[in-house]
Amino acid sequence: MARRVLVRLPSGQGRFARETLAAMSSLHRLSSSDKRRRPAVRVGEPRPPAELRRYYRAAEKRFGVGWHVLAAINFVETGFGKLRNESTAGARGPMQFIPATWRAYGMGGDVRDPRDAIMGAANYLRASGAPGNLRRALYAYNPTPLYVDAVRRYARRIADDPRAFYTLHAWSVYWGGERVTGPGR
Repeated sequence: MARRVLVRLPSGQGRFARETLAAMSSLHRLSSSDKRRRPAVRVGEPRPPAELRRYYRAAEKRFGVGWHVLAAINFVETGFGKLRNESTAGARGPMQFIPATWRAYGMGGDVRDPRDAIMGAANYLRASGAPGNLRRALYAYNPTPLYVDAVRRYARRIADDPRAFYTLHAWSVYWGGERVTGPGR
């Protein structure tokens, strides 16, 4: 059914939908491979898109990592900060840092503060090979090809059309198949 719908969409929307579905598919396969019990979800309001874009741009200027890459990571990790849980691996904050990695690359900031976390992520990605070898840097951030694929797809879409950032920012977040953010939540 998805293929029949995709072919009927205007070219720009069809491309966005295909990339989004492919990225979501990668993330679904990644999350379904983790059979550990998920804790109760904690959610909150994300920072406004304009504020986040300022943080991404400042990190891009300082570390050379594209703002669209940082936005894609922030979306994949926590829905731009809507999810507030610690990961099953112990990662924390809107960019999901393991404590030891945060100590090394967080520059003394607060892992839960979006500005500090975005700067720390850009610092870590730069130290891991970005922007020259983005694939390697993303793999260092989360060592699975499915993660790398999803982030690269979302980043490419945001770079191609910055309105995609606002679309993703407005999306509801689902946890274990249940909508946990968005209208009425």
